[in-house]
Amino acid sequence: MAANIYPAARERLLQIWDYTDRTWGEKQADAYVNGLVAFAHDLPRHRSHWRPMRGKAFAGVWFIRHEHHYLFFREPAEGQIEVLSILHENMDLPARLREDAEREIPL
Repeated sequence: MAANIYPAARERLLQIWDYTDRTWGEKQADAYVNGLVAFAHDLPRHRSHWRPMRGKAFAGVWFIRHEHHYLFFREPAEGQIEVLSILHENMDLPARLREDAEREIPL
């Protein structure tokens, strides 16, 4: 089943692609971002690795790591995935997730 990738997550994917392209080239940028997107669409198969976010503001939000990024998502119904944000492991994850939530994620 395909994941619904929210605008904040799509924007982060573009940022990831730009950075990877500048650092390692277009071929690597395409491969890395395509891998993140494929992983997002395959999240139901990785359920045992899901971790819940803590705090009332993020109730019902899960996260999972893929290579150097964390995907933050919800499952509003069995097998339906809403990817809310995708953030690099070295970022201040709670602060960046709050930024994305303030912009457009309906938590």
